[in-house]
Amino acid sequence: MTGLLADSYLWLKALHVISVIAWMAGMLYLPRLFVYHAGEPAGSPTSEIFKVMERRLLRAIINPAMIASLLFGLLMLWANPGLLSQGWFHGKLLLIVAMFAMHHLYARWRKSFAADANSRGDGFYRMMNEVPTVLMIGIVLLAVAKPF
Repeated sequence: MTGLLADSYLWLKALHVISVIAWMAGMLYLPRLFVYHAGEPAGSPTSEIFKVMERRLLRAIINPAMIASLLFGLLMLWANPGLLSQGWFHGKLLLIVAMFAMHHLYARWRKSFAADANSRGDGFYRMMNEVPTVLMIGIVLLAVAKPF
């Protein structure tokens, strides 16, 4: 690590962690909103409130936090390209790709709710609420313990 990025590595890491915390908070809360929204009749006043909450959560918190997480993560990787040769980092990247896939699915499901076209019940969203938690646990264990 050399240069300005290397000198700023710990600041980048702190900003990355802060961004990830915000991203995960949203990723854990949005499907919980889906659970409650799925139990409301389409077009009801409560359903309309959930639509606003879900849109604002995704656009104002989850999307910006995901972008910031990616940006700071890439800057850390640029500052320390040796990470690419470590096995634990490959595992972490795989789990991050899965997290991005979940983010994409959540955005699609939000659009489905917004169009009053949701066809899934609350049980489905309860189950999907657990996926980011499991991914997050795996990512943290790999990043901290570096088991391989």
